[in-house]
Amino acid sequence: MDFKDRFYLILAGSFIASLVSCNLIFQKFFTWTPFGIYTFEISVGILPYPITFLATDLVSELYGKKKADQVVISGLIASVFVMLIILIANAVPSTVWSPVDDDIFQKVFGLQGMAVFASMVAYLSAQFIDVRIFHFWKKLTKGKHLWLRNNGSTIVSQFVDTIAVLILLCSVGAIEWERFWLLLENGFLFKVVVAFLDTCYSGSTRANENLLGARHLRRQGLLQGSWCLNPGEAISPGQAEELDRAIADDPHLCDDGI
Repeated sequence: MDFKDRFYLILAGSFIASLVSCNLIFQKFFTWTPFGIYTFEISVGILPYPITFLATDLVSELYGKKKADQVVISGLIASVFVMLIILIANAVPSTVWSPVDDDIFQKVFGLQGMAVFASMVAYLSAQFIDVRIFHFWKKLTKGKHLWLRNNGSTIVSQFVDTIAVLILLCSVGAIEWERFWLLLENGFLFKVVVAFLDTCYSGSTRANENLLGARHLRRQGLLQGSWCLNPGEAISPGQAEELDRAIADDPHLCDDGI
C-alpha cells in the first residue's frame, strides 16, 4: 500500500470516527467564551463535526468527487450501524449488579428515533452539498483559489446542516423552539470560525502544488526539470500518478494546445 492509499484511509477513518462520535455525544450542551468576545452555547457534538467537512474537502481535492461520495456513504452506513447497536443495547434489560443501569444508559445513549433521523438527513444533505459546491468552485476557478472552494463549500453546507437538524429536532419537541435562533446562530458561527481555521492546511500544500505544476510543464516539454531551494523538497509519493489521473479526468482544464 503506497502513501496515497494510506492517506485516503486515514482521511476516511477520521471522517467516520468524527461523524459517529457526533451522533453519540450531541445531547450535551456547553458554553464557551473565547477571549471574552462572544459566548457560544452549543452542543458538544459540534466539536468533531467540522473535521468531517475538512476530510471530505481533502478527499475531493486529492482524490476526486467519486471518492468523496464513497466516504460520505461509508459514514452514513457506519452511523446507522452504530445506532442499531445502541438501540439493541438499550432494549435489553440490565442486571441488578450492572454498574450502568437501564435509566442511566437510556439517559446517555437512548437517542430518540427522530433525533437520529434528523442527524442523518442533515448529514446527507450537507455532505453532498459540500462535495458538489467544492467541485463547482474548483471548475469555475480552474483549480485555483483553494481557500475559496474550501470555505465556500463548507460554509454553505454547514448552514444547511445546522438549520436542518434544528428544524427537525424542534418539530418533534426534542428542543424548544425558543432556543432555535440562539442555537442556529451559535452553531453556525462556531462552524464558520472552524472552517476559516482549517483552511490553513492549504498553505502547507502550496509548495507541493507548485512542484506538481512544474511536473506538468515538464510533461508538456516546456521545462527541463523541477528544482527547489531545498534540494530535499519533492512531491509526495503517489502524487505524480494523481496528476496523471486528474489530467485524464478533466482534459478540458489542461492548456496543452497553447
